Amino acid sequence: MDSPQSAGRKPNGTRRRTIAIVLAIIVAGAVMTVLLNRPKPIAVTVAEVQAGRVEATVSNTRAGSVTACRRAKLAPPAGGRIGTLAVKKGQRVKAGQLLLELWNDDFVARERVAREQLQSARAHAREACTVANTAAANAHRAQQLRDQGFLSPEGIQRSQSEAQSTAAACGAATAQIAEAEARIGASRADTERTVLRAPFDGIVAELNGEVGEYLTPSPPGIPTLPAVDLIDDSCLYVSAPIDEVDAARLKLGMSARITLDAFRDRHFNGTVKRIAPYVLALEKQARTAEVEVHFTDTADAQALLIGYSADVDIIVTTHDPVLRVPTAAVMPGNRVLALGADGVLKEVSFTPGLSNWEFTEVASGLAKGDRIVTSLDRAGVKAGAKAEVEVGKK
Repeated sequence: MDSPQSAGRKPNGTRRRTIAIVLAIIVAGAVMTVLLNRPKPIAVTVAEVQAGRVEATVSNTRAGSVTACRRAKLAPPAGGRIGTLAVKKGQRVKAGQLLLELWNDDFVARERVAREQLQSARAHAREACTVANTAAANAHRAQQLRDQGFLSPEGIQRSQSEAQSTAAACGAATAQIAEAEARIGASRADTERTVLRAPFDGIVAELNGEVGEYLTPSPPGIPTLPAVDLIDDSCLYVSAPIDEVDAARLKLGMSARITLDAFRDRHFNGTVKRIAPYVLALEKQARTAEVEVHFTDTADAQALLIGYSADVDIIVTTHDPVLRVPTAAVMPGNRVLALGADGVLKEVSFTPGLSNWEFTEVASGLAKGDRIVTSLDRAGVKAGAKAEVEVGKK
């Protein structure tokens, strides 16, 4: 049999083991509670500080537009009823091609009459000048006969007078030819005032009028719709307003990037060709100067439509290569949030250089490879917070 002492020790050992188990369960529960209640790291997107190109650019204040180098809103100088409409909207035409013609039968008839009068004047001039030549020859022979003593002075005077008279008639008939030609020119000018031809190769953008309708020229100071809107789409450029403060930094020949709403995934290269020599002051809007940026590669402009909205970024200064960070990651005061190796976000100040809407140059304060938070708008993203890079993104 066990002694009384050993019998008394067994219950004490059991109690100690029980207490140890309970304490272990309590500690494990506390640890689990802490682990479960501990905040999870915030998922953030980051960008590493890397070397690259940073540009100082000037952008337009309002949307610009794609414009044709040549665009003419045409109408005949004379009014009248449309007799012939030789083109359609969207049709391509060549320089000198007939676009439309007003009813002009009366002018054509007058020109025909003038041409007939010209033929008559030429025939009359030939007749008069032939008579004059004959009279001059007779006067010369009469002079020879007088020298030989066969003709009296009265006969000589008579033949000379006749030669002078017929010569004057020849001159008058010749002048009538010039008058008839001038009359034809005047009639042709009247006819041409009713004819509209293309001044250059292009595409008919708009027609206002149909055959039989009356076309009225625009009175001074009262604009009316053009009969034909002709566009030369072989040469396009972007016209955009630039703030007066930025306009002073621009020079002709500067490179530019053109972006179009219709082609958001593309950039077109351009060159500054014109800076307006004056500033526009529109009510309730900033004072701006108009700038023209031409497409560097004319092939890029072939698929574009006149009137497309466009934006330009004119490159003023370039630094390459330099350390840079996304401009969207820069907070006021030239501060960024850096994700350390320990997974804690910390605020870092740096000295910036050139900057644009996409990148900001790092002059000092950051090192290559530093991870900079770009998702500043997410809840809980602040200095001291635990964070981790969002899966699939740096």
